[in-house]
Amino acid sequence: MLRANGIFITKRLLPSVKYSTQIQEPDRPCVKTPMPGPKTQALLRELNSFQQAGSVQLFADYDKCAGNYFVDADGNTLLDVFTQISSLPLGYNHPALLSAFQDEHSLKSMVNRPALGVFPATDWPERVRNVLLTVAPRHMDHIFTMMCGSCSNENAYKAVCFWYRTKERCGSTEFSDEDLKSCMLNEPPGSPNLSIMSFKGGFHGRTFGSLATTRSKAIHKLDCPSFPNWPVASFPRYKYPLECFQCENMAEDDRCLAEVQCLIHQYKCICPVAGLVVEPIQSEGGDYEASPRFFQCLQRICRENGVAFIIDEVQTGCGATGKMWCHEHFNLECPPDIVTFSKKMLTGGFYFKKEFKPPQAYRIFNTWMGDPGKLILLGKVLEVIKNEKLIDLVNVTGQAFKCGLHAMEQEFPSIMNSVRGRGTFLAFNMCTPEARDKLNALLKKNGVLGGICGEAAIRLRPSLIFTPKHVEIYLDILRKTFKEL
Repeated sequence: MLRANGIFITKRLLPSVKYSTQIQEPDRPCVKTPMPGPKTQALLRELNSFQQAGSVQLFADYDKCAGNYFVDADGNTLLDVFTQISSLPLGYNHPALLSAFQDEHSLKSMVNRPALGVFPATDWPERVRNVLLTVAPRHMDHIFTMMCGSCSNENAYKAVCFWYRTKERCGSTEFSDEDLKSCMLNEPPGSPNLSIMSFKGGFHGRTFGSLATTRSKAIHKLDCPSFPNWPVASFPRYKYPLECFQCENMAEDDRCLAEVQCLIHQYKCICPVAGLVVEPIQSEGGDYEASPRFFQCLQRICRENGVAFIIDEVQTGCGATGKMWCHEHFNLECPPDIVTFSKKMLTGGFYFKKEFKPPQAYRIFNTWMGDPGKLILLGKVLEVIKNEKLIDLVNVTGQAFKCGLHAMEQEFPSIMNSVRGRGTFLAFNMCTPEARDKLNALLKKNGVLGGICGEAAIRLRPSLIFTPKHVEIYLDILRKTFKEL
């Protein structure tokens, strides 16, 4: 039996498969210096001399990082439950990825970085079909590849606006002279007065269009011109534990859904809502979740009002919630109109329904439109996920992790609350923002590299190869750290 902070999980729950333990991980964290250590501080001074590097926490020695362990410039070894802001599906230096470019063809695919929208390689259609389309959300067989999450959302918004205007033209794909001339002046009808609705606490990127829908932190948006008429709705804020507040949380769903409906009608005469973008779990904003019922009703509202339903799976995609795509937990009546992705998927892009495919070339376009090298790596990642049944592992590890956190919550009720999440995509709140920040700093001192979000949340974003053994290590250090607070 495996023990997770007083909760026992039988080994029978573990799928009978060897996970990526061929990676030679350290047995435990090992902290040798204060953090940041002297080498890290020297590197930070150097970097700060020619760029703003205030966001840098640690410099890594990536030659020494392994599996679920991060090694910094000073030789400190930390258990990493943040994984490059939720971006490492197989942890550090996985053998399958280290060998990805050993054959000459794959190496040349990476070195000869093509402008994919104009000069893709002969095997590009096959790679997209055999990698990205094999894990596409149900009934979604169209895709654009991109470089990152922000540009994925940015271009998804464009596709939505093209779709909306085509509907307004009764399906015509022809443009009037007035359309062509007015768009060059940033005026209607060529630059239409349309909006994308988002939610309070949402995060969708830092480029101009995506930034207009980001509502989580002021520092992201300060001093940037934006779209003043784009509406923002409330996202549910639940009481925990969920089973004790079912009526209150359902009422919260209804309040937020009514607000969405009201805003769509209100904005018809101000700045019509062409699309609505939502995260399955609001990540940067505080790891806020909503019920399957909320998302089902939200999709229904969008469909009834002719609004495109965009699900931003940039952080939640690729297995961390116990399914390939988090929205699969919601049992939606039909697929979303668009699903954006990046981070653990290594490349960016968005899946979409056929009607969102623009008929004209160059409308969804940039020089690179993704990276063949990243798609080669993703192909290896998906092979490992399938062969080693890593999503099964995520569910087993997630159960142990969540049970252990709930037990910890009972042990330290005055400082910790609101354990939540799916799979290993988990979070909990501290009693105050100050206590949260102090806990995160002390965890690092004690050998855990973690992340924060929202006002008072600790967020957990381990790799897909995180096991119940790593859960035990984390919980032991968490308990030790709580006692230091």
